[in-house]
Amino acid sequence: MIKEQKNANILNIMLWTAQVVLAATFLWAGVMKLVQPDALPFPWIKESSHLVLITGLIDLLAGLGIVFPLWLSIKPKLTIFAAYGIFVLMMAACIFHISRGEAGDIGFNIFMAFLAVFVAWGRQSKRKISTKV
Repeated sequence: MIKEQKNANILNIMLWTAQVVLAATFLWAGVMKLVQPDALPFPWIKESSHLVLITGLIDLLAGLGIVFPLWLSIKPKLTIFAAYGIFVLMMAACIFHISRGEAGDIGFNIFMAFLAVFVAWGRQSKRKISTKV
């Protein structure tokens, strides 16, 4: 029993760490795309202001949704949906970059997708995992 609780605590810390990394990344990306898009080094940003606006808003929602519902205990299942949404967003980003001949740029997207899948798996599991920080 004690070993199971210790393992659950370790998993919870790992999940919260992944969620904070995802939140910080997507909140930063969303703010930068909306406030200072010209400061970002991505060539596609200068080509499509509408895509920058749309992805900036999606990034902000992802950053908020991956942490706040669970942290505030308000509709905590939204955190799982946000994780799946981030996965879909990262797969779309991979396809976008590959279609532009930028396949070398998708490593970060794959890593973020992996973190999102980990969060979705961990937060929807049947194990007794405390959601408190």
